[in-house]
Amino acid sequence: MELVLNTFGTSLQVENQMFVVTHSDGRQLIDPDKLRSILISKGARISSDAALLAIEREIEVLFVDGSGKPSGRIWSVKYGSVSTIRRRQLAFVDSKASIEWLKELIGEKLDNQVALLLSITSADKSLREIHKHSIERIQNIREKLKTASGETLQDVLPTFRGWEGSASKYYFAAISACLPGNLRFQNRSQNPATDVFNMLLNYAYGMLYGKVEGALIRSGIDPYIGVMHRDDYNRPVLVYDVIERYRVWADYVVFGLASQQVFTTDCYSVKPDGSYWLENSGKRILIQSLNDYLSEVVKIKGVERTRLIQIDFYAQSLARMFEMFKE
Repeated sequence: MELVLNTFGTSLQVENQMFVVTHSDGRQLIDPDKLRSILISKGARISSDAALLAIEREIEVLFVDGSGKPSGRIWSVKYGSVSTIRRRQLAFVDSKASIEWLKELIGEKLDNQVALLLSITSADKSLREIHKHSIERIQNIREKLKTASGETLQDVLPTFRGWEGSASKYYFAAISACLPGNLRFQNRSQNPATDVFNMLLNYAYGMLYGKVEGALIRSGIDPYIGVMHRDDYNRPVLVYDVIERYRVWADYVVFGLASQQVFTTDCYSVKPDGSYWLENSGKRILIQSLNDYLSEVVKIKGVERTRLIQIDFYAQSLARMFEMFKE
């Protein structure tokens, strides 16, 4: 269960080893054993006792911004990185082995994009052509990726980034074509979104960022040492790499909600600069929908676990790979 505190004036405290949420409608007691994470947005408060209880029970505490992306977190000292993992993680990202890892990562992202597009379509013939064309172009890029090679990561990074960017353009053009007319968009827009669909997608991605970052930290990996994303100062760039495996989960949830026209105008606001922002009613719908989806059990590489636990499993396997890496 995830506790979300996103209403101004809401506070989280402790009473008899139970969390107490206090808000304008009253008080609510929550058993810490039922919580996996706590999300706190601007205007909500958490007491030191509540923070310490969360640490004791290994409950993730994240402070999130208006787009759902983590701005900070509280974690236990038990999550401290193993020095061997960090040293070999650094060696790995500068080795030729990182090229194959990145090819696998991007390849899985492209496969996921094609799989989602194959599961949706449009009744309009001309839009179906856009859809078909996008799938073919993404598959062509996937084939080129399979045979790509280089001596160093820097040799291939510009090409990989170009292919990934091109595939994303085809992918989102096809998604837009299959949306209800009032929700179609021209381009991906981030920080801030300039339409409803991108607003929802940005918030869902922000939620995933927090879950991936937490999984990496718990596994002893340094989230600030990335492979494909390496140049952003003081940013958890490995999170931006690993999340590529899971973006399709957010895409699927957001596309489903958008197709059903779930979000009315009271679920978001449009600022004078034309940017779109989710309001609390919209956040509740999206957060619940994505969390429900992440709680579903799926089989990945023969292992049946919830999607959320699958992220933890992958982080643990990545930590083992780094720890065993030999130059």
